[in-house]
Amino acid sequence: MGDLRQAVRALTPAERREMVARELGARHDGAARLDELYALGLTYDQVLAETRAGRWHRLGRRTIGLIGPEPSREASWCVAVWESGSGAVLDGPSSLLAAGLRSWEETVVHVSVPRGTRTRPADGVRIHHQRRMGRTLNTDPPRTAPEVAALRAAGWATSDRQALTVLAMSVQQRLILPSRLLKEWEATQRHRRGALLSEAVPLVCDGAHALGELDFARACRRHGLPEPSRQEVRRTSQGLIYLDVRFGGYAVHVEINGAQHYTGLGPVADARRRNDRTLHSDLTLEIPVLGLLIDEAGFMAQVAEALRQRGWGGRAA
Repeated sequence: MGDLRQAVRALTPAERREMVARELGARHDGAARLDELYALGLTYDQVLAETRAGRWHRLGRRTIGLIGPEPSREASWCVAVWESGSGAVLDGPSSLLAAGLRSWEETVVHVSVPRGTRTRPADGVRIHHQRRMGRTLNTDPPRTAPEVAALRAAGWATSDRQALTVLAMSVQQRLILPSRLLKEWEATQRHRRGALLSEAVPLVCDGAHALGELDFARACRRHGLPEPSRQEVRRTSQGLIYLDVRFGGYAVHVEINGAQHYTGLGPVADARRRNDRTLHSDLTLEIPVLGLLIDEAGFMAQVAEALRQRGWGGRAA
């Protein structure tokens, strides 16, 4: 170490900054741990000189910003984990974002630590103390496995709608194997939204197509709508198709779509099916399975309106 420091001391400040940028700058998007700088041969005084000159910036007790005082999103994940305490990992929505979750915004970085860990609160970081950490990944920074992160994100969400959305998006974007999510849910003993997720997790994982149709039939009874038929068969130019739900006397057709309808070639087949029914004068509505959980009244009001437009004289309860 002495020889290394001697070699670094022989460099000019500009050469030292160039060396640090080359060795550490891209590793964590401009954030570096102090121990990494010391491992390169820099001294405390050399680091202090750079921060006092405003070329580097203190982002925490253990972290230096090599680019500017405001870390990027990726750098902020590293800073949150490094500064939170021993054993800290990204968790919940932050872990999912690091895994590649798209079209999701989060205002804070969520970090989990083993229960009993001494932590250091920081602005923009929410620390969760876990009795059971669950499966974690040896990434940089470390994070919980997607199935663990998704269930926790659902628990920390501000609403049931947000909870179901993050679960569905995680599966639809293929961040999670449905089998892993089901297994993790079965191992979960307590959850803030236990009753909701007991229904939602199977639906999210495999669409639970038949279950969705049965739920819809029960919803029709609750809202005073006619009893529909299920799984009617039609022969079309694309072969035999099965209509999820149809009110035959009113030519109203409803598709109950699970997660599989929104991935791969699912939307193509659904579009063909909807177009075929339109050409045969059916009025077609689409209801995501999760919609029956989070907005039943809204969707059933649309079904009632469709039936009234086609001659139904009843009135939704």
